[in-house]
Amino acid sequence: MNTPQPWLSENALETIISRKLLDLFIRIGLIGFLVIYCYEIFKPFIGLMLWALILAVALYPLHAWITRKIGGRQNLAATTLVLVILLGVLVPATLLAISFADSTTALVKEMQNGTIRIPAPVASVANWPVIGKQVYALWSTAYTDIGSVIAKFEPKISAVTRQILTYAASAGVAVLLFLVSLILAGVLMAHASSSHAAAIAIAERMTGRKKGREFVALSTATIRAVAQGVIGIACIQALLLGAGFMVVGIPAAGILALLVLLTSIVQIPAMLITAPAIVYVFYTQESTTMAVIFAVYSLVAGSIDNVLKPLMLGRGVDAPMPVILLGALGGMASGGIIGLFLGAVMLALGYQLFMAWMLGDNEREPVSPST
Repeated sequence: MNTPQPWLSENALETIISRKLLDLFIRIGLIGFLVIYCYEIFKPFIGLMLWALILAVALYPLHAWITRKIGGRQNLAATTLVLVILLGVLVPATLLAISFADSTTALVKEMQNGTIRIPAPVASVANWPVIGKQVYALWSTAYTDIGSVIAKFEPKISAVTRQILTYAASAGVAVLLFLVSLILAGVLMAHASSSHAAAIAIAERMTGRKKGREFVALSTATIRAVAQGVIGIACIQALLLGAGFMVVGIPAAGILALLVLLTSIVQIPAMLITAPAIVYVFYTQESTTMAVIFAVYSLVAGSIDNVLKPLMLGRGVDAPMPVILLGALGGMASGGIIGLFLGAVMLALGYQLFMAWMLGDNEREPVSPST
């Protein structure tokens, strides 16, 4: 016959609770130490892995198409896709990165030495409202005595030149990171099934079984929409126009290509950059035929986004452009050239997930990205 257990004394109960609390604190401390230590080890590779994941998600539809064409061999399809992208994108991107680094370094040296040449001021500038006279006076002084202007604004110019040199140094690093991340993206695409299952398992563990798959689908759709429809189009346009700038010998072709990239992300027409370049070529190019060819090429390449946007931007979820712009600018300010791409995609992804969480199940339509 079972005998009733006596009530625990107050001291015994306090001892048990204190031991359990002590065990809990020890476990939390050990787990926290492990998490922090692993984070410090993995910290240098976070940007690289994020970029590889973004590339893998964005390129997977193309990888799946190649896989079907070659009989289901995923490893061969991933290798073929990576090699094609490396040959088609890496070479011009490397040339533009070198041009950007050389141009910015030369510009900084001219500013520091006071040998930079400023064109003559335009008289109509003085008629601009509010700031016209000040801008014209500063422009005139810079045209006649650039040394005095540099000396006057030396602290600000030094800060700007340091930032420019940082961007120039990050250009080469960005190309190297793109190379490594593309190879890692090929590995992820070759093991797409297990990678997708792992993502779903993590999402279900974090958000529950019901919302886990929805969050993975929303994340996939957002990454593809931004990476293909915004960043992808901007990169294509910058590479095409940058190659044209280099062929005709326009100075600072890399800087102009970067400006095209920024304007394309912000959804500003590339004509803002190509129009002055066309005028420059007509004034400096001895061959009128070459100048005309460059003008036509620039107009076509500058408007290619009008053809690509209906094909690429409509896929997945459209993130607000101000969010993408803030992500691109913030990412570039904190992470250099590579941060320009990561910032736009990650901030758009964070925005979409936050809005999905805010709206709840009743006000949000399910997302089913194409595979």
